[in-house]
Amino acid sequence: MTRPAAARAGGRPAAEPPARPGAPRRAAVLVPLLAALALGGPALLPGAGLAPAVAAPGAAAPAGASDADRPVRIDVARFEPRTVTPGSLITVTGTLTNTGTEPVTDLAVRLQRGIVRTSRPALAEAVSDPDPATTVQPAFAPLPGALGPGDSTEFSYTLDSAELRLEQDGVYPALLNVNGTIDGDQERRVGELATFLVQQPVLPSSRTTVAWLWPLSERSHRNASGDFVDDELTEEISQGGRLDRVLAVVERLPAGLPDGGTAPAAPLPITLAIDPALVEELALMADGPYAVDGVAGAGAGTEEAQAFLARLRAVVASRPVVALPYGDVDADSLQAAGLPSVVTRSLPGSPEGTAQDPIGPPPVAADPAAEGGTPPADAQEQPTTGAGAEILAEVLDVAPATDLAWAPDGSYAPETLGTLRAGGIDRVVLGSGALTGGGSAVGLDGSDAVARAAVPTGEEPLDVLVADPTLSTVVGAAEVTAGGPRIAEQRYLAELAALTLQAPPGSEQTVLVAPPRNLEAGLEGAGAMISDTVGLPWLRAGSVAALDAVPAADAGSLALPVEQTGLDGAGMAVLGAAVAAREDLAAAIAGDADQALQAYDAGIARAASVLWREDPELFAEAAAGARAALAQLRERVTVVAPVDGTYSLASSDAPLVLTVDNPLPFPVQVRLRVDTPGNRGLSVGDIGVQTLPPEQRTTLQVPTELRRSGGFAVTAQVTTPSGSPLGNPVEIQVKSTAYGPISLSITIGAASLLGLLFLRRLVNFVLRRRRGTSAADGGTGPASAGLSVPPTRSPV
Repeated sequence: MTRPAAARAGGRPAAEPPARPGAPRRAAVLVPLLAALALGGPALLPGAGLAPAVAAPGAAAPAGASDADRPVRIDVARFEPRTVTPGSLITVTGTLTNTGTEPVTDLAVRLQRGIVRTSRPALAEAVSDPDPATTVQPAFAPLPGALGPGDSTEFSYTLDSAELRLEQDGVYPALLNVNGTIDGDQERRVGELATFLVQQPVLPSSRTTVAWLWPLSERSHRNASGDFVDDELTEEISQGGRLDRVLAVVERLPAGLPDGGTAPAAPLPITLAIDPALVEELALMADGPYAVDGVAGAGAGTEEAQAFLARLRAVVASRPVVALPYGDVDADSLQAAGLPSVVTRSLPGSPEGTAQDPIGPPPVAADPAAEGGTPPADAQEQPTTGAGAEILAEVLDVAPATDLAWAPDGSYAPETLGTLRAGGIDRVVLGSGALTGGGSAVGLDGSDAVARAAVPTGEEPLDVLVADPTLSTVVGAAEVTAGGPRIAEQRYLAELAALTLQAPPGSEQTVLVAPPRNLEAGLEGAGAMISDTVGLPWLRAGSVAALDAVPAADAGSLALPVEQTGLDGAGMAVLGAAVAAREDLAAAIAGDADQALQAYDAGIARAASVLWREDPELFAEAAAGARAALAQLRERVTVVAPVDGTYSLASSDAPLVLTVDNPLPFPVQVRLRVDTPGNRGLSVGDIGVQTLPPEQRTTLQVPTELRRSGGFAVTAQVTTPSGSPLGNPVEIQVKSTAYGPISLSITIGAASLLGLLFLRRLVNFVLRRRRGTSAADGGTGPASAGLSVPPTRSPV
């Protein structure tokens, strides 16, 4: 396939943060988006982030907005035909609403057109610099009645296409123009709606294959400990909820037709990208009853979850599925914060992707191999995929693709790509803005569009699927586009028609549509756009997997992002502290730490979801919850305080016997730190690293040395081998009546001195007796001199 050289540098544009689930917040976020589109400037649908979406005709102002010059809002229900053929009758029906404060009378409507466009660059120019659509202006058709302030009326308008003189195949900018009289002034334009007319050859000379990557993702409604904090997911999956509508679009798609169109075929091969954490959450709800915000049995979504999962199983049974990382983590933000291990543990295609809570086998309590034994046979079988793939397989009975990563804002940093590739990712979905030649990949330079590119990155080229940013944004904004979803669909068809017309005869182009993660979908918008791939002869439905067979195009190299997007920095700092506490504890676990901590890793991943980008406050709460959960886990391993807070030592070298409790289901290696602040009479030895068996108390004997008797204040605490504290410090009073070396020396010295004194008296006594006896025999003693003799008694 020959393609012009792609030399224009691209990049990731500034992006609005993705919309948080909930209609009020989504509407508020989309107001600035639609205002930007109306002004003709670049805008990005929150959560899509693929590239700037040029202003879309019809995206003038959000519903409910009032314009003093154009007070009549036009909402279109029907705009037929989708592609005009010679002699066809154009029909437009819908509703006119007076958003002003004055009545509008003498209403009249007409459809007028501008200059034809036959290529995507020309169409992009018409969008950025809107055509006034005054090339052909048929006569106005009067409409009955008047519109008071706030009133609405239905209208129907038909026009022979011949009156528009569509003399050439192509895309025609068009304007639905409503005239009227306000407050007796002369008749003037009171409402307008820009759109496109598409005229294609009856027998197209080329076709465009459209592949869809359809997201099924939702920010978590559980905290880092796995407990439900609200029941809002029930609303999302109930009738009319966001996820219900996203799934309904796929359920109601028509069946595709094989080439030749003679036999029933499999459903359209739309590829679903599913967050395993969402499916895990739904499975917990379906198992019911479940607690919400600490209230047992308060969850009301068990039946809704069961029904939604049954529908989802039916959908994925006949359609390809891609597993998103667990929690749909923001890989770029984690990588930039120095937390690539969180990304790795969330990946579905690597055995190191262990994050899940609680589906799957429980963590192994001990490591038999570490104790000299032989692991059981099933423990020797290493998994070949991550926990995310296992969740989808167990709950949905599907084998998802695990080697594809989809950048939520259209690009990945080079360092992030390295982490992803090391974790089993072989292909990535990027927006055209992430590549220096990305405009060529989507036909913005007039070449044929090819949705696959090989990008040089180090030793091996990176296999990139290039998502079309304009089409993806149009789909994402369809439900809030001025004029309604049908006008958004017409813009979508205009883009594809321009692409098809510029392609060489006999060729087939490929495009990839990847709507935003927090997609708001409807049957009239996105559903109709997907169905067009089987309803129009110049379009064809394709799958994401089939893009692998497309020869890779040259789309340049990775482009530097224009502006960094991601999770809020303050929240990332808190999440980083949680991960640091986790890593320190993991180093203390005797055995497979990733398996032991998989539920806590899942909590961290859910807190790092890309869907938290738009709400820094809620993200900060989620990050703080992850940090608190790890702190509580670490605090459970602790020294058990004695009943009366006192220990007694029987001798100067008697050990200090302490009890340490490890209620965790896995063994932990610890150090015992005993501090004796200011006590010079007691010293404590180091017993080194000790292994605490799971779910039991262990007695540890700490060697001591007493230098005096008495009482001593001691603080005991267990730490990880690196010295970080576990549990709370315990204050203990140690008492001893045993003599220390100094006391004993003093005592012995005193006893010796006393013995010497006794001996001295004894010697003196004996000497006196002897002198007395000698005097009696010789007449020379005191008695002979008439002196009295002391009485005989003990010298002591």
